[in-house]
Amino acid sequence: MLGKLLQPELEELLHKGEYATLRETLQDMDPPDVVEMIEELPSTETALLFRILPRTLAADVFEYLPLEDQDELLKAMGQEQIASLLNEMDPDDRTALLEELPAEVTRRLLALLSPEELLVAKQLLGYPEESIGRRMTTDYVSISPDWTCDRVLAHIRAHGKDSETINVLYIVDAKNHLIDDIRLREILLAPPERIVRDLMDHTFVSLRATDDQETAVTMFKKYDRVVLPVIDSGGVLVGIVTVDDVLDVAEEEATEDIHKLGGLEALDLPYFSTHLGTMIRKRAGWLVLLFLGELLTATAMGFFEKEIEKMVVLALFVPLIISSGGNSGSQAASLIIRALALGEVTLADWWRVVHREVLTGLALGAILGAVGFLRISIWSAFSTIYGAHWLMVAFTIWFALIGVVLWGTLAGSLLPLIMKRVGADPATSSAPFVATLVDVTGLVIYFSIASVTLMR
Repeated sequence: MLGKLLQPELEELLHKGEYATLRETLQDMDPPDVVEMIEELPSTETALLFRILPRTLAADVFEYLPLEDQDELLKAMGQEQIASLLNEMDPDDRTALLEELPAEVTRRLLALLSPEELLVAKQLLGYPEESIGRRMTTDYVSISPDWTCDRVLAHIRAHGKDSETINVLYIVDAKNHLIDDIRLREILLAPPERIVRDLMDHTFVSLRATDDQETAVTMFKKYDRVVLPVIDSGGVLVGIVTVDDVLDVAEEEATEDIHKLGGLEALDLPYFSTHLGTMIRKRAGWLVLLFLGELLTATAMGFFEKEIEKMVVLALFVPLIISSGGNSGSQAASLIIRALALGEVTLADWWRVVHREVLTGLALGAILGAVGFLRISIWSAFSTIYGAHWLMVAFTIWFALIGVVLWGTLAGSLLPLIMKRVGADPATSSAPFVATLVDVTGLVIYFSIASVTLMR
């Protein structure tokens, strides 16, 4: 099979105009391999290549291109070629492209569709954004429960070519209500005269067209399916969703969560495709908010100014204290956010989370406190930097670390649950946000403990 090593040969054939040879070479390749070969070409040459490719292959290759590359390619194509591509595309992939384009561009492209494809496109675009209706395709095979297996196979031969998949067949009544699904394997292994109704088990899993896309990810994982039917509020079968589309959703959601965990707004485009101004805007907002939060750290230290004047040594351990609390909070937040996303933790589990994190925070705080105590003790054997009361300083650090780390784990674990409870994205309570919160409150805990152990 051809690969990237033939990139120079591909360009040479294009420049020489040997289109027949190029068409013959590419038509036996898989679409993803063709995409790898053309991704380095300028959009004008890519548009030329698409005119050479067979129509069906061109549509398949176009579907594998990133959305931003699809947009660039459309600008370099003629209207007739665009119409051919759009009409050949799978409805779900076409919807993904149309919803990313400006409204005026979408209207112009819709005008290029055939009446049948236009009806499908408008139907899919009519569903709410982020709903599974935007991801489904209307190309599927449905059968009647009263058909014989032989008739089902004849129906598949006649209509299965344009279906997204024929691994699963959908059994519907006269009004197209979904009543069951059945694997093609069961039809093939049954006697030809067997009635479909006799093979039904009346157990199937479906999605509603208005369901959130994340719901589909959960359902595919829970039931280990490669395709699921989509029904409307009345139980009518309106489409199917395949696992490749759900994997795209999972990747998008994971990317969004990772961006939020890093303390920035989620990017809509890949890193290098995002405009510099957009990148700055999406990062600046959170940075300013976090900076304003950190200003409270100075306020907290000013409140304990007299304590610091009496025991200057306390200031030496401020970075140690606040970083330990922030780190423990970030750990807990990351664990709970991921557990919520995977369905391992629900809002009803909040008390179990508190109980578990209290024990964890106490243990982690004691471990870090012991390390800090040991460090001060060893240092004091060779230095007077911690003064004559180094032992009390060591105990202060030990107890302060227990308190700050305990608070950090509790704050980090409960904030995502609180965000979930109020209907916000738990990832919004990102690690930097938790760290900023714990930094400020950690100082209060630290100096409060110090005022009891050292100032009395």
